[in-house]
Amino acid sequence: MDWHERFPGVSEADWRDWRWQLRHALRTGAELDRLVNLTEAERRGLALGGLRTAVTPYYASLMDPFHPACPVRRQAIPLGQEGEPAAGDRRDPTGEEPHRPVRAVVRKYPDRALLLVTDTCPVYCRHCTRRRITGGEEGAFDRPAVEEGIAWIRDQPGLREVIVSGGDPGVLSDERLESILGPLRAIPHLEVLRLATRAPVVLPMRIDDALVRLLRRHAPLFVITHFNHPKELTPEATEACARLVDGGVPVENQAVLLRGLNSTARLLGDLFTGLLARRVRSLYLHQGDLADGTAHLRTPLAAGVGMLRELRGRVSGLALPHLAVDLPDGSGKVTVAPSYLVGGPGEGFGQAVENGVRGTWLMGHAGAPAFYPEPPQADCACAYDQAWYGGLT
Repeated sequence: MDWHERFPGVSEADWRDWRWQLRHALRTGAELDRLVNLTEAERRGLALGGLRTAVTPYYASLMDPFHPACPVRRQAIPLGQEGEPAAGDRRDPTGEEPHRPVRAVVRKYPDRALLLVTDTCPVYCRHCTRRRITGGEEGAFDRPAVEEGIAWIRDQPGLREVIVSGGDPGVLSDERLESILGPLRAIPHLEVLRLATRAPVVLPMRIDDALVRLLRRHAPLFVITHFNHPKELTPEATEACARLVDGGVPVENQAVLLRGLNSTARLLGDLFTGLLARRVRSLYLHQGDLADGTAHLRTPLAAGVGMLRELRGRVSGLALPHLAVDLPDGSGKVTVAPSYLVGGPGEGFGQAVENGVRGTWLMGHAGAPAFYPEPPQADCACAYDQAWYGGLT
C-alpha cells in the first residue's frame, strides 16, 4: 500500500522532510490502530509503559496492516511479552556500566570507545540493547555531558577509534553533529570515526546531500546502520545508502538475529545479498543481547551458527557477516562460526597424517571432507619486524 493512501493529506514536501517525520512519529495505540489491526498482544505491549514507542510515518508505512508477524511491526510495536521476565535478562546486558569513565563514554577495548550523544531514536527497536538509556531512565545527554566525554577521549592517547552512538545520532541536526564530529576529528590520536545510526532504514530522508558532505569532511568515517529484514530494502533506503557511498561515506550493516522475524537462512541470505547489491557490507549478525523484555526475540546460539553454515558456499563471502555475541560480563564481542575442522581419528588440530604427510581434515560447504597438508616449515616469526617497529627504515 502506497504511503499516500495510508497518510492522506500529507504533501510530498512534508513526507520528504525528516524533521516532519520525527515530529509526526506514531507513539500511541490510538495512532497505530489507525494504520494496523492491532492484536491483543500488541495492545498489552503498548500499555506496558516500559521502553518508549515511536515509529516514523515512513517506517510505519511499511507495516503489513493485517499480518501480526510483519517484521516491521515486530520491530516497532511492543508485545505483551516485553513485560514477562526471563532467565538471563539483564538491565545492562553487555556489562557497559563498569566501563563508563564519564557519563557519555563506554570503553571496553584498549583502542576504541563509544560516545553516547543522545537518548532518543526515530524508531525504538523492540530488541534494543540499551533500553535503560533509550527508555529515558537516565535522562537526555546534554551538551555538557557530551563535551565532558570528548574531553575525556582527548586525554586518552591509546584510543584510535570512536563510535558515535546513543540512542540514534541521526535525530540530531547537522549543526549538532558538526559540534560533535569536528572536535573528535581534531584529536590527533583518533584515526577512525563511526556514526551508528538507523536513519537509512527508518528515516532515509535524513540522508540528504548536506549531511553526506558533513560526514565526508570527517573522513575516515563509517556509517554503521541496522537493516534486519529484506522488507526494509526499499527504494528510499536504497537511495539513502547510494547517496552515502557515492559521497565517499562507506556504509556497513549490523543486523540482529531475531527469532520469528529473520531467523531463517533464506531470509538472511536475501538480506545479506540485497545489502551487498546496494554496496553495504554486512559486518556483524548479532546474537540478541540479554536485555530485559527481549527473551521472546532471542534465538538459540546454535541456530545462528547453523544458518551461517547453510549460507556458506551459497552466498558470496563478501556478503556474509560474522556472528557476534556481546558478552554479558562486559568483556566485549566474540565471534562464533561453524566449525569445518574434522581432524584425524583420536588426534587434535593439525595432527592428522595422510600418506606420511601431516595436515588437517576440513569439511567443505557441500559436506565433502578435504585434506589440507601442513607446510614443511612452521616458524611464523617475521624477520623484518625489528627494523619496521624499531624505526630503522
